[in-house]
Amino acid sequence: MHITEVRITLRNDQKLRAFASITLDDCFVVRGLKVIEGSDRKMFVAMPSKKKTDGTYQDIAHPINNECRAILEKAVLTAYQKEKARQHSVVGSG
Repeated sequence: MHITEVRITLRNDQKLRAFASITLDDCFVVRGLKVIEGSDRKMFVAMPSKKKTDGTYQDIAHPINNECRAILEKAVLTAYQKEKARQHSVVGSG
């Protein structure tokens, strides 16, 4: 599996910092990933999920193992940092 594209849409909600979409092998897209700032200010990636009738959430798509999760999280968080820097430079130059 290769992550061939990551798209980031910045947010500035309480803990939600961005939405992300990833493209796998130039042929499969997963939308609805979230970049979340945890209570320790550490960033992590939450998988797309849906709310169940009992009020809990269930992931719609997620990595099967820790290696895949690490690859996905690194790609999304790297793209997030780049987009944040790009937005900062656009705002700073205008």
